Amino acid sequence: MIFKGSAVALITPFNEDNKVDFEKLGELVEYHIENNTDAIVACGTTGEASTLDDAEHLAVIKYIVDKVNKRIPVIAGTGGNDTQHSIYMSQEAEKFGVDGLLVITPYYNKGNKSGIKKHFEAIAASVKTPIIMYNVPGRTCVNMSPALVAELAKIDNIVAIKEASGDLAQVAEIARLVPDDFAIYSGNDDSILPLLSLGGSGVISVLANICPQETHDLVNKFFEGDLKGSRDLQLGMKPLIDALFIEVNPVPVKTAANLLGFNVGGLRLPLAEMDSKNVEVLKKELSSWGLDI
Repeated sequence: MIFKGSAVALITPFNEDNKVDFEKLGELVEYHIENNTDAIVACGTTGEASTLDDAEHLAVIKYIVDKVNKRIPVIAGTGGNDTQHSIYMSQEAEKFGVDGLLVITPYYNKGNKSGIKKHFEAIAASVKTPIIMYNVPGRTCVNMSPALVAELAKIDNIVAIKEASGDLAQVAEIARLVPDDFAIYSGNDDSILPLLSLGGSGVISVLANICPQETHDLVNKFFEGDLKGSRDLQLGMKPLIDALFIEVNPVPVKTAANLLGFNVGGLRLPLAEMDSKNVEVLKKELSSWGLDI
């Protein structure tokens, strides 16, 4: 297992010129280690990977690997809708010493079942690093069936799935079909606890960007047997989680980070500033949770 607990889907900070702010990136890494985040995911959706060029993308991964220096696992987002490009990015990230790769199902061109299967098989065959498959049909318009997940779980270095379908029946069927040592991670902050109850191993979280300790605690309390404590955190943070997804991710969470004084800069087009009414909702929920803005 690459990690157990809460992995942050880390935002990518930009400076005034909209370039990657590596000094701020280092501060965020230290903040997460100090606040018990269990792993860091670099260059995922929340990290605006789709608008990083290859050089930036790989530079961010390498910087985080070097900064973390094996204190916690680092997982690199290297997937895309071009299998050969995904192989290239995965091989380059492997050279940096990442602990895992997060590989999304192909989007836009999508692929049929056999194409998706061959996509993951080809990437897995090109590296030795453990792979977490990422199923997020709301973004890709592709849903990996539990049967396909189980087929791919037979490959030695495909060791986990980030499940963001929002379908708990699907999660249950995946858990029923895959080996016991295959990890299932929640890709939805609003249903971490339900997924854990079905045999999940943790979460890859947007919420953890601003509530790292609480997100870690939500998972940890479940594994310690404190179900009430875990449930209280899940339900207590539900309004804040909803506010973090009031617009497309990562617009609200990056806005929240700036409101909280992290100074992570702006967004890259086509992402842009939040609607002012939604900012007020976000402010209200940040304050209600006790965060100083």
